[in-house]
Amino acid sequence: MRFVSGDRIFFLLVLAIVLAGLAIFSSASLGLLARETSSVSKNILLQAGLGFGLGFLALMLARAFPLAWIKRSAPYLYVATLLFTALVFVPGVGFHSGGATRWISLGFTTVQPAEFLKIGFIIVLAWWLAPRARQLTDPKKGVVPFVLILALPSILLLAQPNTSTTLLILATGAVMYFAAGAPGRDFGILALIALIALGTLLLARPYVLERVKTFIDPSANALTSGYQIQQSLIAIGSGGLLGRGFGQSVEKFNYLPEPDGDSVFAVFAEETGFIGAVILLALFVALAARGIVIAGHSPDLFGGLLALGFSFIIILQAFINIGAMLGIIPLTGLPLPFISHGGTALMATLVMCGLILNVAAHRKA
Repeated sequence: MRFVSGDRIFFLLVLAIVLAGLAIFSSASLGLLARETSSVSKNILLQAGLGFGLGFLALMLARAFPLAWIKRSAPYLYVATLLFTALVFVPGVGFHSGGATRWISLGFTTVQPAEFLKIGFIIVLAWWLAPRARQLTDPKKGVVPFVLILALPSILLLAQPNTSTTLLILATGAVMYFAAGAPGRDFGILALIALIALGTLLLARPYVLERVKTFIDPSANALTSGYQIQQSLIAIGSGGLLGRGFGQSVEKFNYLPEPDGDSVFAVFAEETGFIGAVILLALFVALAARGIVIAGHSPDLFGGLLALGFSFIIILQAFINIGAMLGIIPLTGLPLPFISHGGTALMATLVMCGLILNVAAHRKA
């Protein structure tokens, strides 16, 4: 068990969510049988093989690499993930679907490089912030270069377009920046930049504005832009306290868009009810809380920021996905970590968990 040593509680939480996620995903995938748009067995095989199988191998490798080597290699890993993400724009390599070019086609499946860009970004930001923690009060050494670091991946992601991942990375970067000791003054500066950027996005991307309008009044376009949230709320509401029973969802058949993807939480809540949904939320919160505890016991700031960044991005993405399905926030298209369709996403999340375990293995006694 050397590869997964470091924090047994954290590892067991990861294992519990992943195994539950495979069961939830398999059940949700049955909804595709009525659509004849995808092979259910192929989807489950790819999720289990590429995501779970290779993902746990990647977790063990991320745990095994010396943390000092990861720190030294941070800028190179970041550049590698940037270049990998940029490959989606190469003709014949990038795969276009649903109005976006976010994937690389491997023939039998696709890979989404942005999932690995999250990892490269958090590693390089922790590497950059750690030795500069006491210099962040100087704008020339703090907020100005920080904004420039955020700009490059943001431009690359927005060009795909992948607005939701951009916002996820920006929020995580801001949390790491202030955790490193940035002055409260910079909060106002970054908030102003964020408001300007958000306003520009709403004007430049009509679909983003449409999602905001749908969030404000989902019943206005119940058969078009508001259809997914309407069906999601019906599924969650019909689950009641204890649910219809595992595998017994009705909404996953011809009602919920992407029952094994963005809408997987709605399927789960319909089948397991309020109790099941609360247990799943509790597992995510426990995982993030344990990750933050690991960050607090890190022997250096680099390891602490690394564990904090990965813990935060996982829990934030989970809450965004679940919040969107509950109608609390606008729909974003972000998958539910560990559970939604996407072997790349599952593998990348397990790499993050492996790096958190790596930090845990070096924590102070």
